[in-house]
Amino acid sequence: MILEVAILEIKEGQSSEFEKAFDVAKSIISSMKGYISHQLKKCIEKEDKYILLVEWETIEDHEIGFRKSEEYQEWKRLLHHFYEPFPIVEHYL
Repeated sequence: MILEVAILEIKEGQSSEFEKAFDVAKSIISSMKGYISHQLKKCIEKEDKYILLVEWETIEDHEIGFRKSEEYQEWKRLLHHFYEPFPIVEHYL
């Protein structure tokens, strides 16, 4: 199992809209091959900051299967315009 970790900093004042968009987008990621689970946690200290934790069977399921898929284009359309700066994504064992 691989844990994908992304710190998401949302443009100021757009957290509510981001959460609504993520509620739609989570069905995309959860339908992908190799997906195990995810958690989106809101930061206590900073209103517009979140951490996204996604468990994948393999790193290839995330990096190739998800990121190179048609479904990822919809994920990008729903979420990427909220980020400032764009998040760094790392993987852990």
